[in-house]
Amino acid sequence: MVALRKEPSDKAEMINQLLFGELLVVIGFYKQWAKVRLVYDNYEGWIDQKQFRPLSESAFTLLNNSPSLVTIDLVQLVANLSENSFIPLVMGSSLPEMVNHAFYIDNEQFSYEGLAVMPCSDSYKDIVKNAMLYLHSPYLWGGRSPFGIDCSGFTQMVYKLSGIKLLRDASQQATQGEAVGFISEANPGDLAFFDNDEEQIIHVGIILKNNRIIHASGKVRIDTIDHQGIFDNTSRKYTHKLRLIKKII
Repeated sequence: MVALRKEPSDKAEMINQLLFGELLVVIGFYKQWAKVRLVYDNYEGWIDQKQFRPLSESAFTLLNNSPSLVTIDLVQLVANLSENSFIPLVMGSSLPEMVNHAFYIDNEQFSYEGLAVMPCSDSYKDIVKNAMLYLHSPYLWGGRSPFGIDCSGFTQMVYKLSGIKLLRDASQQATQGEAVGFISEANPGDLAFFDNDEEQIIHVGIILKNNRIIHASGKVRIDTIDHQGIFDNTSRKYTHKLRLIKKII
């Protein structure tokens, strides 16, 4: 995982994370830092130039136009056979199409013996199943892994495992899909969005059956939801005010 920062500094706020295999385009430089735009969701930020590898134009085009598998092991190693080294991957990393567990990135050969799937499902059941893989993961602002994840990073990664692209931030994700009029009409896998007193979307979670929701707040957890918002059964109070529900599929 590589931190994407708001400003070109190691001390700057981490606003996102890049996982292995995700493509980016460099749009500017400042000292040892590169301003980049992620191909997956057009999110922009700063990354240390030592933390990504330039690709030839032909290799970039090939990877960008080829379907990628997504890893589903919590953590696993990929072997760089060209350099005789290993790289740890977290769940949700992207791998170019493999043949007999081998794949290439530009002229480098890699081998991966872990579990990876070709995400192509449009089933709500798979979205809920994938959400459970992150249960109890600690909250981390800007995080996108089981070792630290924020609310919109959680929803984005869960949907990525099912082959559905979401934008990065909750306010951006709220622009996608079709609105659901009432919570009683929502299906498991729908996204619920929550706002603050200024009516800004600040939180998102995934609807489950039986008036429950799974979301990242302190950790990835399951709480009760109704027309008012999320009710924390431990503190016995509402923690998030419901704004809208969206059906993405």
